[in-house]
Amino acid sequence: MAKTHYPRSFAHPRYWPTWLAIGAMHVAARLPWRLKMAVGSGIGRLVWRLAKRRRHITATNIALCFPEKSAEARRRLVKDTFIANGIGLVETATGWCGNAEAMRHRAVFLGQENMARAQARGKGVLIIGIHFSTLDLGGALHSLFFPADVVYRPHDNPLFERFMTRARRRIFGATIDRHDLRGVVRRIKAGHSVWYSPDQDFGREASVFAPFFGQQAATIRLTAKIARMTGAPVVPLRFHRNPDNATYTLEALPAFEDFPSGDEVDDAARINAFIEQAIRKHPEQYLWLHRRFKTRPEGEAGVY
Repeated sequence: MAKTHYPRSFAHPRYWPTWLAIGAMHVAARLPWRLKMAVGSGIGRLVWRLAKRRRHITATNIALCFPEKSAEARRRLVKDTFIANGIGLVETATGWCGNAEAMRHRAVFLGQENMARAQARGKGVLIIGIHFSTLDLGGALHSLFFPADVVYRPHDNPLFERFMTRARRRIFGATIDRHDLRGVVRRIKAGHSVWYSPDQDFGREASVFAPFFGQQAATIRLTAKIARMTGAPVVPLRFHRNPDNATYTLEALPAFEDFPSGDEVDDAARINAFIEQAIRKHPEQYLWLHRRFKTRPEGEAGVY
């Protein structure tokens, strides 16, 4: 595949749509709260109607993961997922462009003693996050209580990448490319907490197959590898928007015991079990729009 060549100047017309999107995020971050929720909901409803491919992916994921639900309940969950993720765009704008301190009254952080206990070991902490629609706002709210670095996927658009990285550096202590294992290990060994979300499909070479909502899902090995290389406690973190659409709950659970175990599949299954349990509390807020099951066990047909 030919390498994409970008203009040297971000003033090039190629970047005008990106500048418009960045400007829209700054505006969204400053809207009154109820209007934020209404705008986000409207975006989600519009995308639900227009994005046929993403709607199909979401419906496939939900059918695989919630076979016990009726067809009507699954259709409703698909629509609610788009609405929640539309709101998530406005929440991301708020986390990146807003003032986290001004949102302190919106956050409840349960299990702070679990995070403090893990940090007190002096080996750094590996925080297990989840790709909820509230991800970046959750990071901003988390920073009000405990500092952390974050592992992220760089954006293909260099202008948006610069904007996103600068915004996240306002929230997190450091932003670490997901391919930079040495960087992750170095920060943890220096005593930092690192937020890491291992709930996406990174392909066969990086994964083992472990249960997730009754499916054999390609699950990244790296979580256990980082824990083994650093000796850091692994703390699961749940976070969600509350039903009032105005407040948020974060909860740090006790660090996993005897992790890693030395059994890659068992370790992956433990991570997936935590993620599944957290998703079941607020399933519409999860990023079902991505192809979680794109890599299949040998001999199994693709599901999308």
